[in-house]
Amino acid sequence: MTVTSNSLRSFAGGILIATSLIGAVYLFGPSEASSTEKEEPAEVQKLSEDEMVKKLTSKGYVIHTEDQWNKQLKAMNEKQEEKASDKKDDGKVVYKTMLTVSTGMTSIDVGNALEQANIIKDGLDFYKEVEKRGLENELRPGTFDVESGMTTDEIISAIFK
Repeated sequence: MTVTSNSLRSFAGGILIATSLIGAVYLFGPSEASSTEKEEPAEVQKLSEDEMVKKLTSKGYVIHTEDQWNKQLKAMNEKQEEKASDKKDDGKVVYKTMLTVSTGMTSIDVGNALEQANIIKDGLDFYKEVEKRGLENELRPGTFDVESGMTTDEIISAIFK
C-alpha cells in the first residue's frame, strides 16, 4: 500500500474535523452544573440541649458537662498519684521495647537487638545461652514485648518455640 499525498491530506482532514466536533460538544453541550433540576437543601432541624443529649445517649455516647469532666479528671489524677506513692522507688530503671523478629534473623541478631535496647547486658552471652539450650533454630518470627526486668528464661521462652 502506498501513501499518496491525497490520502494523507484526507486522513489529517478527518482528524481535524473529529477534534473540532468533540471540542464543540465539550464547550457548547449541556453541562451538569446548569441542569434544570435543582436540588433543595436539606432542612436543618434545630434541637434543644436536652434533645441532643437524649439522641447522643441513645446511640451510646456519654455526655458530661465541663464541671463533671473536670471532677472526673481530678479523681483520676488523685488515683494515679496514690498508686505512684504506693509503689516503692528503688531507683532501678526498667527498659521496655517491642522486638520484631523477622524471617532470616538469627539468635545473634536477636541478642544484639536486645543489647542495643538495654534489655540485656551482653548479646553474645544471650546467644551462648540459646545455643546451650539447643534453641538457635527455634526462633519464631513476630513482635514481642520485652523489658529489662525479665529474666533470660522469660525472654527466651517468649521469643523461641
